[in-house]
Amino acid sequence: MPIPRLTIYRHDRRNRALITLAGEIDLESASLVRAALARCLSDGIRIVDVDLTPMTFCDCSGLNAFLYAAQKTTEAGGVLQLHHPPPTLGRIVDLTGCGFLLLGSPLGHVPPSLGDAPATTSQAPPHRAVPPASVLSGDVR
Repeated sequence: MPIPRLTIYRHDRRNRALITLAGEIDLESASLVRAALARCLSDGIRIVDVDLTPMTFCDCSGLNAFLYAAQKTTEAGGVLQLHHPPPTLGRIVDLTGCGFLLLGSPLGHVPPSLGDAPATTSQAPPHRAVPPASVLSGDVR
């Protein structure tokens, strides 16, 4: 029996869930992520935190799963936020303009200053609506 490349842990606390993803999210495992996040909504959970600390790999199909889940969570009046993404996913999120998914990422973050003056930072509003995003299915036929 092959060892699973992705393990999903879920810890609920009232109307909030912490999902911890360990391993790799790719074309094969993105559907597992999508299903786990959808199950939170069907169980009445409206605040979903996703801990990515033990994640080793995530490609664009994983990002699509997160975008789809964020859209559905927002439509249900909730919020989904990613915590501690690995550097590669952080870069993908920056390049695609999906920083709203990350906890603590201000909407208009300012790049580091090149001079001696410290860079100013803008504060994120207390509640951010997920902007409409085009989400493609991770399935290839």
